[in-house]
Amino acid sequence: MAKIKMTTPLVEMDGDEMTRILWKIIKDELLHPFIELNTEYYDLGLEYRNETNDQVTVDSAEATKKYGVAVKCATITPNAARMTEYNLKEMWKSPNGTIRAILDGTVFRAPIVVKGIEPTVRTWKKPITIARHAYGDVYKGSEMKIPAAGKAEIVYTAEDGTETRELIHNFAGPGIVQGMHNLDASIESFARSCFNYALDTKQDLWFATKDTISKKYDHTFKDIFQEIYDKEYDDKFKAAGIEYFYTLIDDAVARVIRSEGGYIWACKNYDGDVMSDMVATAFGSLAMMTSVLVSPQGYYEYEAAHGTVQRHYYKHLKGEETSTNSVATIFAWTGALRKRGELDGNKELMEFADKLEKATIDTIESGKMTKDLALITTLENVTVLNSENFIKAIRETLEKAL
Repeated sequence: MAKIKMTTPLVEMDGDEMTRILWKIIKDELLHPFIELNTEYYDLGLEYRNETNDQVTVDSAEATKKYGVAVKCATITPNAARMTEYNLKEMWKSPNGTIRAILDGTVFRAPIVVKGIEPTVRTWKKPITIARHAYGDVYKGSEMKIPAAGKAEIVYTAEDGTETRELIHNFAGPGIVQGMHNLDASIESFARSCFNYALDTKQDLWFATKDTISKKYDHTFKDIFQEIYDKEYDDKFKAAGIEYFYTLIDDAVARVIRSEGGYIWACKNYDGDVMSDMVATAFGSLAMMTSVLVSPQGYYEYEAAHGTVQRHYYKHLKGEETSTNSVATIFAWTGALRKRGELDGNKELMEFADKLEKATIDTIESGKMTKDLALITTLENVTVLNSENFIKAIRETLEKAL
């Protein structure tokens, strides 16, 4: 069959370690044989980020603004150990944090549900979508070690030079302090993205923070959401037969565990980071979750929501066999290809993305899977495949479907 043509490039952001290895196999086995793949390539591997002083990360985000759709491999956010391991010039910030700050918007994450992989929470019957704010909080935070006794304050200096001060703490000895911020405009974008996504998918929307403790910071989130909902979305939600409500984060956690799923749970940046991992793991695996950043300007960045699988990478470097789950990375590609096809009116590309996703799920449901799924599946007599052979098994299933 003739390869599917792409009229507009999508932005390709390569990554690190084991996911970088999987990235190449996915392209070689599942994409290049069927598509004339058209991408603008950016190497976000840690070595090249270090070489370019992280400019490549900024460039990839700006390219996403230009072309509208990006697909991203998992990347390392370096810590002190990585500084030494990779001989870094400095401890570069999270690429995801940099990209999200430039694109704005909201990260929507939902588990990939497969027969034979049962949720740990027995009441869950439908996917739970986490809507994660993509700007600010600890990800744009400033930190300081306090060496000895003294006073720490928040100071705001207005453009006319007027200062407003708020005491953080009178330190009697050494300690630590952190300052974080957010922007009304970004919170407004977050709210509208969540409300629009709820309407598009016909799902209830929950939003939760800790406004009883954080009476200015978190309360501002709560107030902005409510104001926008009351002015712009109340009638639309009622017409669609869906509900929006706000609750405290601790109450939300209790409700989530008792629920059957099938709704969107909006969270601030850090809460969304943690809760999406919890939801993904409880549904089966971190490697079984879709993740897309949706900006109000219409930019889309698809990614795998997990890390670079460092332990498997070290085994791979020793020549040892690995059985690494590539499903989330495959679905990052299918999400980006489908959106590229949708924006370009390329029906063939959209249909290919659908067929590749179905082939991936069908392969698992036929009993062929990676070790992480084999350990938790209710299917009997399954075949555990290594990293490469799992992707090749998906290709076999896909070729039959095509």
